[in-house]
Amino acid sequence: MAVRPLKRSDLLSDQFSSAILDSLSEAVVVVDSAGMIHFANLSAEQFFGVGRARLVGHPLSEFIPEDTPLFSLLDQVLTTGGAVAENGVTLHSPRIGNHFCALRLAPIVERDGLVSISLVEQSIARNIDRQMSHRSAARSVSALAAMLAHEVKNPLSGIRGAAQLLEQSVSDGERELTNLICEETDRIVALVDRMEAFADGRPIDRGPLNIHQVLNHVRRLSQNGFGKNVRFVETYDPSLPDVFGDRDQLIQVFLNLVKNACEAPGEGEREIELSTAYRHGLRLAVPGQQARVNLPLVVSVRDNGGGVPEEIRGHLFDAFVTNKPTGTGLGLALVAKIINDHGGAIEYDSEPGRTTFRVMLPLQSPQAQI
Repeated sequence: MAVRPLKRSDLLSDQFSSAILDSLSEAVVVVDSAGMIHFANLSAEQFFGVGRARLVGHPLSEFIPEDTPLFSLLDQVLTTGGAVAENGVTLHSPRIGNHFCALRLAPIVERDGLVSISLVEQSIARNIDRQMSHRSAARSVSALAAMLAHEVKNPLSGIRGAAQLLEQSVSDGERELTNLICEETDRIVALVDRMEAFADGRPIDRGPLNIHQVLNHVRRLSQNGFGKNVRFVETYDPSLPDVFGDRDQLIQVFLNLVKNACEAPGEGEREIELSTAYRHGLRLAVPGQQARVNLPLVVSVRDNGGGVPEEIRGHLFDAFVTNKPTGTGLGLALVAKIINDHGGAIEYDSEPGRTTFRVMLPLQSPQAQI
């Protein structure tokens, strides 16, 4: 079918220009010298978390604090008339959360006093190196788990059997020691069993899944157990297409994230928000493949606990890293492994009173994407 060439009048129309801007993955807003928003594209709606009608006609400072570098860059553009750019800027407010961005500001030709602002999310790019380290950590734990299963579990079964034989011939006072031996061997075996999940090299049984059904199942499990005193808030996008994944493994992922959120230290009533969204234009390279994977489906788990301790933030997804007195430090390591096996990515941001884990997943088989 032949494509009709666009006329010059079509190219210059406001409707066509808006359609082009809406197709961009970065957020674009146009503001005047007073900081009033005159235009916002579709990605800006997602960035600020409100509709276009709520953005246009309102001051930018209503969404982003005026003491951020964005406003000093805006003043520079208005003063000099030249374009400016800055990478690695953190924008934070209670309304939009935390965003790690690259900023591009330029005056609009023939529109005195108007400036276009492009906000390019760099949070994902900043965490790609973390994804690679997660994979390396998971491979190391996999090798350790395979070794432990062979070299440790077999001797432990012998130790437990010997303790049970001794129990038949010792006094009641000494039987406490044999019971202690059995309990400790059982505890070590249980730990090795949990680590063996890392050594499971079987292919993932993937298929199209309704992610909301997975999250509803996780919520019901949580409310009937460790989360019975927690208030759950669900903010779902009902128009989301299916995710391509393994139902049982994804349930395990979100059950671990919700359990951690429920157990996070903090004061006051505990609240957990489960949310889903579609993020346009997010494509990541798959290690070892030439394909680039679309990861537009974002599932977030937010809690109002005390936040992730500063000392473990850089190693949160590594095995055996935990701040729980009785924790093993394997839960988030397994979460990272499962998400990586699905061709996805996970990131988080945390501060006292607000911690959010975001899981980004493909909509179809990574092998099917070009």
